[in-house]
Amino acid sequence: MKKIMALALLLGVLLLGYLVAGPFLAVKGIRDAIRAQDTAALTTHVDFPTLRANLKAQLDDYVVRKAGAEAQSNLLGALALRIASGVTGGTVDAMVTPAGLGAVLEGRNLWHRASGGGISDSDSYANQPAPDPLKDARYGFESTSRFTATVASDDGRPVTFVIARDGLRWKLSDIRLPLEDAPR
Repeated sequence: MKKIMALALLLGVLLLGYLVAGPFLAVKGIRDAIRAQDTAALTTHVDFPTLRANLKAQLDDYVVRKAGAEAQSNLLGALALRIASGVTGGTVDAMVTPAGLGAVLEGRNLWHRASGGGISDSDSYANQPAPDPLKDARYGFESTSRFTATVASDDGRPVTFVIARDGLRWKLSDIRLPLEDAPR
């Protein structure tokens, strides 16, 4: 009986350890996939449908708030908001896919090649290391199923990557953009 209790306790501790380490493993998987420019590996760590929906909601909300109540209350303003929502939705749909992220990564390499690499001694056709979007991130649990990694953007505003638990797996499900306090 004591062996069964000890085994159950050991399994519980191992499961808890895996759940706590899970978001860090997902962050490492995202970093490795970006570094290797492997979009297939990226799909295992990103919940693309949820990420697309969350980004669309953020951008739609931002556009409506920026337009103000006057634009929303008249017919032409409402039509313009509808068109703007379609444009932002289409952009998010195109960019937040494994192929879209692969195109962004390849675009970076194409720009590097076209610009001559920036350094005369370097091979402008060589693949350059991908940037680490989670460099110097601050990590924290918001709940038992939500983990965040917050980094500063180029202008110092926080960008928060939200990693959510789905069963035993952790996946990137949202990127909270600093739209509220954007400079004017």
